[in-house]
This record gives sequence, structure tokens and C-alpha cells, in this order.
Amino acid sequence: MTFNPIEVRKDFPIFTRTIRDGKRLVYLDSGATAQKPQSVIDAEVDFYRLHNAAAHRGAHQLAEEATDLFEGARAKVAAFIGAAVDEVVFTKSATESLNLVAYAMGNAPVGNRFHLSTGDEIVVSQMEHHANLIPWQQLAARTGAVLRWFDVTPEGRLDLSQIPQLITDRTKVVALTHQSNVLGTINPLSEIVAAAHAVGAVVVLDACQSVPHMKVDVTELDIDFLAFSGHKTVGPTGVGVMWGRSALLEELPPFLTGGSMIADVSMTTATWAPAPAKFEAGVPNMAQAIGLGAAVDYLSAIGMDVIAQHEHALTQDLLAKLLDINEVAVVGPLNMGNRGGAISFTVAGIHPHDLGQFLDSQGIAVRTGHHCAWPLTRSLGVPATTRASLYLYNSVEDNDALIDGVKSAMRYFK
Repeated sequence: MTFNPIEVRKDFPIFTRTIRDGKRLVYLDSGATAQKPQSVIDAEVDFYRLHNAAAHRGAHQLAEEATDLFEGARAKVAAFIGAAVDEVVFTKSATESLNLVAYAMGNAPVGNRFHLSTGDEIVVSQMEHHANLIPWQQLAARTGAVLRWFDVTPEGRLDLSQIPQLITDRTKVVALTHQSNVLGTINPLSEIVAAAHAVGAVVVLDACQSVPHMKVDVTELDIDFLAFSGHKTVGPTGVGVMWGRSALLEELPPFLTGGSMIADVSMTTATWAPAPAKFEAGVPNMAQAIGLGAAVDYLSAIGMDVIAQHEHALTQDLLAKLLDINEVAVVGPLNMGNRGGAISFTVAGIHPHDLGQFLDSQGIAVRTGHHCAWPLTRSLGVPATTRASLYLYNSVEDNDALIDGVKSAMRYFK
């Protein structure tokens, strides 16, 4: 059966509404947050309506139901990314997931493989979202480690020629985005991962822009830690995922301490429960995790390969149409090799914020600004851009609406 985004939109209640004087909503901001299908909304609401209790607490029926639903969601997420169930940790966001890894490493005692000290090095890239840059900046500042980074070429690709200079026997961590939220670039990982592992470094992957859009298998990628967010994966806000190899989770110190994450406590000492409980202190975000489980069910039923193929064709179409306008400059790869569905661009003579407001008046939702990637946009000489980010519910008609909107803006601001 042919994939039909117009039929898919029927699963998302928000697309039944009109916006801005009765105009159809053209939502091109899924890179910021995705819309939610009814099945996800129902899963979260039904938990509160019918099963609300504290998971892993209490022996009564509601507590058992809450625990089963919560752990069932963990199993769904694990299968979705090719992981073992006890390797999946629920957090409140991907930002917290990345901070969890960075702060836990900063707490590692001398002799622990994650302990960092003066002279050790952390490698990131100039392409990172602030969520995968600032935690490592702070870790370097706390431990005396040195932060180093891959440059980005004018075409919007990582400069892989820097691997021998950047990844050395001093490297302890390599933290990279899988797909740029600004450029749409999908980073080739195999050479970087091999170089990192050859010197004993761990690889942390920010997969916020890849897990919702393509099949991601942590075993195939051969990475060590991965983070992604629920709300970008057609799931609820308030839930993120941190995946780590089980052997590494055993060695990694906890990030937060309190109830549920302990094996034993006295008045002066405590020991930790095994992962994932070790990293889930306090009452968990049960309804949100259950909603995320429904989200991965929804995406899996369609098929991540189907979604990726649809987005590839849609991105190719929009890229060609934008490049056909002389006044438009696309920031990032101009071809579809290793490229995802986030397209950032500028229009000569129109500030991105003005363009975004004009498009909003036409019912078209895009993102404008530096996209939480200030070092990247500054390095490319474009402090702000307009970004259209595509997803499974977008269509060629949405692309055409954006193109018409850009051309109308050019006439308006002329």
C-alpha cells in the first residue's frame, strides 16, 4: 500500500483545526516538537483515568497495573532501538539524558573508567545542539579535561580529515549528533566510532533528530550511549530516553539519588540497585513513558523505513524548489547524500524572524533563529535562519505552501 501523508494526518487531531483566519495548518516545525496521534493522547489519558498509581510502589492492583504498563513501555522502546530492556533509562528529556551521562562521568572516582582529570580530552563537533555541547563544556571545566571539536565544512559536513588529530590516546569521550537539527546532515559514524574505541573512548550519540525519522539500531551503530526525546518521536513531552551498554551502566555512577534507585540504605551508607533503576530516582514519569510506548507502536506500525523513504522524497522535492528561487540560500548540504528532512535557509533582504512571522500569517509554522546551535550558525556566518523540518504527516502540498509563502513574502517585503 502506498504511503499517504494526507491519510496519516487524520490520526493527528491537531490537523482538524484551522489557524489564522481559517487557513489549514501547515506544520513544518517537527524538528522542535512533533504532533501527537490520537493513540498517544489516549494512552496517556487512559493511564490517569484507569490505572493511576505509583509504579514499583505498592502491592495493590493499581500499582501492579501501573508497573506493568511502565515496564511494558520500556520493552517497546528497547525493541524500537535494538536494545536490551535493562539498558533503557527513562528521563524527563534528551537534555537530561545527556546531562546524566556527563554529570555521572564527573562523579566517577579515581580508578573508575569514566574518571576524567587534567589532560584528558572530550571531543564534540561544531554542529552540536547546545544540549550536547554545554554539558561537555561544564564537565571539562569541572575536571580539567580539554574540550576539542570537529569543524564543519562550508557544505555542512563534519571534517573527517581531523580524526587523527582529534581522537588520540588522551580522548575519553566522543559526543556527536547523529543528524544536525540545523543542517539536516546525517553524520557518518563508523570511522569516528572505530577511532574512538581504538583508544578506549566512549561514544555518546545525540539521536534526537534521527530516532524519530529513520531506523536506528544501537547494536549496528556500535556506540556506547544514546539519547533521544519523546516529544520529537510523536510522543509526550516530559519523557526522554538514555540508552547505555549494560556493562557501562554498571560502572557509571548514579546521577540523581533518592528513592527507588537503591539496593540498601543505612544511616551512613547506601548501595545502588542495578540499571535502569539506578538512574531513575523518585517516582517516574509513568504516563509520559506509557505515551512514548504508544508512540513507538504507532511509528513501528507504519515502518521506519517507510517513513524515511517518504521524508527523503519530500526533502528532495523541497530542496529543489527552494534552490530554484534565486534569492534563497540553503544552509547545509545541497544534495540528498546523508541528508535528513531539516532544511535551513535565508532569503535575501528578509530577516528570518520577519519571514517566520509572515509565514505564520499564512498558517505555515516554521522555526527561525539560531536553533540552539549558536557556534554552528556563527561559524557559517548566518546567525539566524528559517528552518522547515519535515515529518511523516507532511506532503508535497505543504512544500508548495511554503514555497508560495516565501514568494509572497518576497513581494511583501520588496
